[in-house]
Amino acid sequence: MNWKTKRKLFIFVFTVPTLLFFCLFMIYPIVQGLYVSFFDWSGGSETKTFIGFDNYKEMLNDPIIGHAIYNDYFLVFWKVIGIVGLGIFFAVAVTRFRLKGAGFFRQVFFIPNILSVVVIGVLWNYIYNPSIGFLNSFLSLFTENKVEISYLGDEAYAMWSLLPPAIWAGVGFVMVLLVASILNIPAELYEAANLDGASQWQQFTRITMPLTWEQIKVSILWVVMTTLNGSFVIVWIMTEGGPDNATQVMGSYLYQMGFRQFHMGYASAIGALILVLSLITTLALQRIMRRDTHEMS
Repeated sequence: MNWKTKRKLFIFVFTVPTLLFFCLFMIYPIVQGLYVSFFDWSGGSETKTFIGFDNYKEMLNDPIIGHAIYNDYFLVFWKVIGIVGLGIFFAVAVTRFRLKGAGFFRQVFFIPNILSVVVIGVLWNYIYNPSIGFLNSFLSLFTENKVEISYLGDEAYAMWSLLPPAIWAGVGFVMVLLVASILNIPAELYEAANLDGASQWQQFTRITMPLTWEQIKVSILWVVMTTLNGSFVIVWIMTEGGPDNATQVMGSYLYQMGFRQFHMGYASAIGALILVLSLITTLALQRIMRRDTHEMS
C-alpha cells in the first residue's frame, strides 16, 4: 500500500464517521423539522394533515412573530455591545494595564460561564424580586419610600431586565479568548510604540485591535448565534415570554406553540424561520467584517 492510498484511507476513516454523526444529529433533525412544518400536527397523535404552506402563511399574520423577531435582534444588538465591549475592556485591563490581582479577576469574570443558564436565571429572579430582591433593597437606601419595582412583571422594564444576566453570562468567555490573544502580541510592538510617543488609545486602536480582530470577529459571531438560537432558556426561566408577550423571543414562542399549545407544525415553521434568519445574519456579518479586515490589513 503506497502513501497515497494510506492517505486516502486515513481521510476516509476519520471523516466518514464524523459526517455520519453530523448528518444524523444535525442534518436529519433540520430536514425532519422542515417536513413537519408542512403539516397540521399536534405532536402527540399519529394523524398528520398536510396543509402545504399554511403554517408559513399563518406566521405572516401573527403579530407575536414580528415582536419576537424584534426582541431577538434587540438582545443580539445589546449583547454584542455589552459582552464583546466589556470582554475587550476587561481583557485589556488585566493584560496591558497589569491590574492587581489579574488572575483573580479572570477567575471571577469566568465563573458565570461554568454556571448553568438555569442557575443564572433563578439567581437573577431573586435579585429582581419586587419584595425581597437585592436590587429594590439597594435602591431603597437612596429613597424615603421602599422601592417595589416589578422588573420582570412590567412591560417597560422586562426586556431591559433580561440584558444584565445575559451579558454577565457571556463576558467571561470573550475576556478569556481575548486575553490569550493579547498575550501573544509581541511586547516589542508596544515598546516601539511607547518610544514613538503613542498614547495608550493609539496603541489599542493600532496594535491591539487589529491583531486581535479575528478573535473579536469570532466573539461577535458567537454572541449572535448563541442569542438567536439560545435565548430561549434565559427568557423561559425568567419570564416565560411575558408579561403579555413583552419578552417573547422566537425560541420561547416555538416552545410555547409546540409544547404548551401542541401546534407542532406551526412550531416547526417557526424553527425554520429561526434557521433562515440565523443563516442570513451570520453570512451578512461575515461579509461586513471581512471587509473591515481587508481595510485594516
